[in-house]
Amino acid sequence: MTIWNHMSATALRAGFLIGLGSLVLAGCSKNADVQTEASKSQVVAKLGDQVVTIQELDNEFRLANVSGEMRKDPETIKRVLGELVTRKYMVKQALDAKLDREPTVLLDILRSRELTLANALVTRDVTTKSASISNTDIDSYIANNPMKFANRQIMSVEQISVPLSATSPAVLDATKEMKTLDEVDQKLTSMGVQHGRSTGVIGSGDVPQDLLDKIIARQADDIFFLRAGVNGIFFKVTGQEPRPLEGEAAINAARQYLRQDIVKSEISMTSVAANLEAKYEGDYAGIMGKDAAPTEK
Repeated sequence: MTIWNHMSATALRAGFLIGLGSLVLAGCSKNADVQTEASKSQVVAKLGDQVVTIQELDNEFRLANVSGEMRKDPETIKRVLGELVTRKYMVKQALDAKLDREPTVLLDILRSRELTLANALVTRDVTTKSASISNTDIDSYIANNPMKFANRQIMSVEQISVPLSATSPAVLDATKEMKTLDEVDQKLTSMGVQHGRSTGVIGSGDVPQDLLDKIIARQADDIFFLRAGVNGIFFKVTGQEPRPLEGEAAINAARQYLRQDIVKSEISMTSVAANLEAKYEGDYAGIMGKDAAPTEK
């Protein structure tokens, strides 16, 4: 028997795209006069009429999560600064080739700017609200979620990972009656769907309660499916053991779970507000469940 369920991802960051978009935007400024106003103490490299500042290097360290001590390490500096200079060189080459005037490139730049600003807004609001999480909130969360803490189970699994973009309705329909991972593997191969097979572990606190209930009541041949991050995962539980989460580790985990709840709430409220304000045109209004915007006369 195959059991289907889903787990939604909470990750907010579109890291590579946002980072790339921000750097492309920075590179699109050809105002060399502004850049050369940086004092010599701020400049760490020059590339034609452009300069690389210590602020830019520090920002690269921040985005790469380089610790304070490692920021003084010559090899780390060499790697990060080299990548920054290479990227700036590539941007200059792209601008010289007038690639910034290509319609799709312009749209990508606009999208990257929007993602960066949207991420900054959510981060600001979540950081503000997370600061108000109290010890009482943490104690209450731990008490109300025993499967994440006192009764936490670690499950060993065999799994097949598929890019989420490849989990089309056709793929899901073709595999939903499969009784073994071998059958799923063969079907995905025959359909030309990229996938990988491995073993792993899943914590009972990392899956929705309805899926956890089905896992606990599972039969030996049950296969489950969930969406996690950028992947769809078919998996079979091969064993489990109790592993309570206690003490400081539990407190830190509870704070993170509460922060994730704040993130979900912020995204949900923002989505509702955006949909209320939006006026959709033509057939898109029906698709979005709203009345079409009135035609301008």
